[in-house]
Amino acid sequence: MSVIKVHDKSFEIYLSEETILLRIKELAAEIAKDYTGKRPLFIAILNGSFMFASDLFKYLNIEAEICFIKLASYKGMKSSGNVVTSIGLDDDLFDKEVVIVEDIVDTGKTLHNFLPKLVHQQPKSLKIVTLLHKPEATEYPLQLDYVGFDIPNKFVIGYGLDYDGLGRNLKEIYQLV
Repeated sequence: MSVIKVHDKSFEIYLSEETILLRIKELAAEIAKDYTGKRPLFIAILNGSFMFASDLFKYLNIEAEICFIKLASYKGMKSSGNVVTSIGLDDDLFDKEVVIVEDIVDTGKTLHNFLPKLVHQQPKSLKIVTLLHKPEATEYPLQLDYVGFDIPNKFVIGYGLDYDGLGRNLKEIYQLV
């Protein structure tokens, strides 16, 4: 098994590029089926979801829009406990079909703090798609409508996820050794 070093930590492959892309195609098909005849607005949470959002969007065969918002609660390997909005949401969500695109849901605090701001704008519907979910780490109740993979409560990098800024460009997802 291939082990890589990022900063001071070692990581091994957890999910291959092929496994990730296959699951994203399945998620896209499921979402397209649910939104046939509609035109959902996807809101991708930066920075981590950029690769997932891009691949997911490529495989959707429905009319859809996408925008990006930056929410952050991580510094290094731990959540700071504070959710920071760095880039705001400019789109009007009233009566729109909205799908939030997340890279990973662990504690759920980021979405827990962000969702009321979206609900306040009265979208027609609001769903969440996440590539990764850590059920063992979840502290806030969230309805995750589309989940790529449930994973153990281990630190992961790659495919958009980073460790102190590095590792986002990896095609695979690696877990801490």
